[in-house]
Amino acid sequence: MTTTEQFPHPPPEPRRGQDFRHGQEATATGHGHGPATGGGHGPGSSTGHGPGNGTGHGPGSGGGHSHSHGPAAPVSKHLRKVIAAILIPFAALVAAGLAVLWPGGAPSHERTGVGFDRQTQQATVVEVLRVSCQSVNASGGTPTGDTSTAEGSSAQQQAGNCKKATIRVDGGKDKGRTFTEIVQPDQSRQLHQGEKVVVAYEPSAPKDLQYSVTDVNRRFPMALLAGLFALAVVVVGRMRGVMALVALAISFLVLNLFILPAILQGSNPLVVAVVGASAIMLIALYMCHGLSARTSVAVLGTLISLMLIGFLGSLFIGWAALTGNTDDSTGLIHGLYPSIDMSGLLLAGVIIGSLGVLDDVTVTQTSAVWELHEANPAMGWRGLYRAGIRIGRDHIASVVNTLVLAYAGAALPLLLLFSIAQSSVTTVATSELVAEEIVRTLVGSIGLVASVPVTTALAALVVSADRTGRTQAAAQATLPAPTRGGRGRRRRR
Repeated sequence: MTTTEQFPHPPPEPRRGQDFRHGQEATATGHGHGPATGGGHGPGSSTGHGPGNGTGHGPGSGGGHSHSHGPAAPVSKHLRKVIAAILIPFAALVAAGLAVLWPGGAPSHERTGVGFDRQTQQATVVEVLRVSCQSVNASGGTPTGDTSTAEGSSAQQQAGNCKKATIRVDGGKDKGRTFTEIVQPDQSRQLHQGEKVVVAYEPSAPKDLQYSVTDVNRRFPMALLAGLFALAVVVVGRMRGVMALVALAISFLVLNLFILPAILQGSNPLVVAVVGASAIMLIALYMCHGLSARTSVAVLGTLISLMLIGFLGSLFIGWAALTGNTDDSTGLIHGLYPSIDMSGLLLAGVIIGSLGVLDDVTVTQTSAVWELHEANPAMGWRGLYRAGIRIGRDHIASVVNTLVLAYAGAALPLLLLFSIAQSSVTTVATSELVAEEIVRTLVGSIGLVASVPVTTALAALVVSADRTGRTQAAAQATLPAPTRGGRGRRRRR
């Protein structure tokens, strides 16, 4: 015998006036009394009769949970106007600053032949011969080198192990020209046949001394590493990764075409750094995260933190009497361009160096508050702030530690020199060379720490004051869970 069995509660058809597109629900009309009406006095009404009553146990229950997994609801028109009223004038000021301060290229000067300020060409080591050091040294005795060191003593013992390298110039007006260079056994860089090198050219020197090897050509390994980095970013980040790489390229363009030439032209380094960093911030954040209220809040938080960093940096650099002229590189810059304010250049470096980490902190905090609001639309701004700041505390601990270790790693050779000299901690910390790094680290860290509560408070105020977002979230919460439609199955016995 064949019988027909159906599920005890067949899934109801969507009621009239209910629209599931975009996660929104249209207003229901009429006073239905069927299984799925819910009363018909509006979305989620609890006055219905039948299985869909307001107790939350029927298919048309007025109490439910949101099942929307799409993008966050847009903020209200009023809030968009408020945010635009702040950011549009700011963006206009940045654009005006770029136009007024745009340098049109770095100023020219006669090369000094010192450090990086030399004419260079690519070259290749075509031959390496082993020769006696005594036969090639000008003194006819021991090899050239500091014999007071262990390496110098070793060089004396290995007097017959010098190398005579023949190098061919691969570019410029002297392409194809060859010259020889003696490599002492105590030199840190030993040349090998076929190796690609960089040579410096000094036209005022005697002809046989015009070229000399200064470095190794590292173009291929560096390009390969950059390619691997770009590939990893694109594979993991996909389209966002592509946009991040584009934003990175634009940041380098702003740095090389605006910030550096403008400083060399004599513009105030602090003003140039603020304008350039603001341009980088606007381009990078909106390009990577989209033109939205969420991104705009992150921009505001970053801007306020940068202003704090600029104020504290200016205060303590002046108070600690830091000149910014502490090594050979800064000394060369000051010698070539005496009009450059070196302490202002130091402050500009603090601002630009802090920008990248600030972007990370502000975007993370803003996203955290937005997601908390999506999870619980009824949470007020105080609850959102408390929950967001708990997330931010973990972020603060990791970011500050990262920043301090990054600066310590960059200054490690300097710290080793102080350790060898057995200087006291106070002497080391108060010396200008180390004090610059300490001020740079602490000022940047204060700005990072401050960005967490500032950005969290801004984001909490925006999402809690957003009436449109709350209305849409409440409407989504009244939607029933998606169910499978269809008829019952027939089963044979």
